[in-house]
Amino acid sequence: MILEIIISVLALLVTLGILVTIHEFGHFWVARRCGVKVLRFSIGFGKAAKSWIGKDGVEYVIAPIPLGGYVKMLGQEDTTVTDSSSVPASQKHLSFACKPLWQRMAIVAAGPIANFLLAIFVFWLINITYGISGIAPVVNNVIEDSVADRAGLRAGDEILAVDGQETIIWQQVSLQMLARLGETGTISLTVDPADSSSLREIILPIDAWMGAETAPNPVADLGIIQFEIPAIIASLVPGGAAQAAGLLAGDEIVAVDGHLIRGWTHWVEVIRTSPELTLNVVVKRGGIETDLRLRPTAAILEDGTEIGSIGAYVKETTLAELLPPEMQRQVNYNVISAVQPALQETWDKSVFVLDSVKKMVVGLISIKNINGPITIAQVAGETASYGLHVYLGFLALLSISLGVLNLLPIPVLDGGHLLYYAIEAVIRRPVPERIQAFGLQLGLLLISGIMVLAIYNDVNRLL
Repeated sequence: MILEIIISVLALLVTLGILVTIHEFGHFWVARRCGVKVLRFSIGFGKAAKSWIGKDGVEYVIAPIPLGGYVKMLGQEDTTVTDSSSVPASQKHLSFACKPLWQRMAIVAAGPIANFLLAIFVFWLINITYGISGIAPVVNNVIEDSVADRAGLRAGDEILAVDGQETIIWQQVSLQMLARLGETGTISLTVDPADSSSLREIILPIDAWMGAETAPNPVADLGIIQFEIPAIIASLVPGGAAQAAGLLAGDEIVAVDGHLIRGWTHWVEVIRTSPELTLNVVVKRGGIETDLRLRPTAAILEDGTEIGSIGAYVKETTLAELLPPEMQRQVNYNVISAVQPALQETWDKSVFVLDSVKKMVVGLISIKNINGPITIAQVAGETASYGLHVYLGFLALLSISLGVLNLLPIPVLDGGHLLYYAIEAVIRRPVPERIQAFGLQLGLLLISGIMVLAIYNDVNRLL
């Protein structure tokens, strides 16, 4: 437990450190190119833990609160409201406030743009190093009377596209479906049927779809079973309910109370929902089906929920061992061909993040999906343990999120400043400082409220 916490904290610091540094460097680099004098480059907030003056005269600061950073420029107050009145006449040409409007807009926009460029680079690196790998989106089974079943989807159908977007692996199917969260209407699947050579279209109706979910699984919610680990018993707990019922290692569970078992996950679900109930179980043993009577014992979880338990374990295996080669997909890229999919993925995920924000604002999806530093730390730690390419993908997604959110027209954020500059371009004079100061206070209140909500959601997930 302690080791997991340490890994999560370190992963959080590394992740936020990379994202904040890249974001602030975007502002810094463009400001220097525009001839603006940079006074301070800070990674983190709070009292400086370490600072030094570079050969370029800039004060570089590392502060202990890693939730952001800033670049302070000549002619820019600590409140980020531009002010040229306190700048000596001899340095007016170095002042941010005295630069042309287009240069000020470029400097402000450079931070989010740097985050998008980081995401493109990371996706490009993943593509040339690992390519795209996963499981072919061939339906293993369909739950009876589910949305997918009523729409006509069948076992063996391969999903070629979701709403017209090509899908090569299951992960792409899930991502395309996630883009429809909270919506009412239909999802269109283009499938290659197992029993026909002609493509057909499956229309799945949705209504305020999973808007309240905090951990949505769109494929499962529609009744589509991607793949299942076979329900084969690997070992038993001595004295457990499974051993008492006569189950043996190597037995494959075929059916329970007349209902076919789709795989190990389905089998576990049946057991967990059947504490102290007698179940009629059909197992396949040595090619012969045998009937057994099994009574799961009751177990109490930490939250007080009662579940069934039998004391049986599944065989440790990998999907690569379970699935035939034709079900495993691998697409490789070179340094040139990897660029286009990296650009496309960055664009698609940017649209997804922006759309999710809009849906939260209008109430189509739950605000419980707003995550704070605790959840980010947990996910960063988990993805780091899964492998470099998984962590890099998470880093790219966070970088996109940071870029999109910073472009929202909220005072304090880069998007708020760009809004002021857009107004300035229209009215031909700067927005009055009184209005900028009021907007700053309003923006701080809004951002503070979002941070409190995010941390509240984090704590609720832990409890």
